[in-house]
Amino acid sequence: MDVILLEKTANLGNLGDKVSVKSGYGRNFLIPFGKAVPANKANVEAFEARRAELEKAATANLAGAEKRAAEMSEVELTLTAKAGDEGKLFGSIGPRDLAEAITGAGMKVAKSEVRMADGPIRATGEYDIAIRLHTDVAATIKVYVEAE
Repeated sequence: MDVILLEKTANLGNLGDKVSVKSGYGRNFLIPFGKAVPANKANVEAFEARRAELEKAATANLAGAEKRAAEMSEVELTLTAKAGDEGKLFGSIGPRDLAEAITGAGMKVAKSEVRMADGPIRATGEYDIAIRLHTDVAATIKVYVEAE
């Protein structure tokens, strides 16, 4: 299935690229979420007419993400959780917990923006958590986990 991307998509392409994707990915994800349109003649002409508008919106989104990243780079969080004598947590701290804590600190962050490469936090200590705000913009937040 050929589609025209309406926004930059990781590992796929930039705004305006005509790419070939699997039918299920196009029908079930890209098109319903407004990330792409089918690449037929009418949609190609409609896209070319709206190209400037879409590029302006993409630049505004990128600028907003860069501004949020600059504000987030100064954030340090301290979380407390029940832990054993050796520092191992009873349970874990995952993306949802971190998103709620960051939002509580004054920065609005969605759970889907929190990237935890090593999985959930399961011990006390200091961690660097990546926040993916845009396909081109990422911020890092320092998180300290302490025992209750």
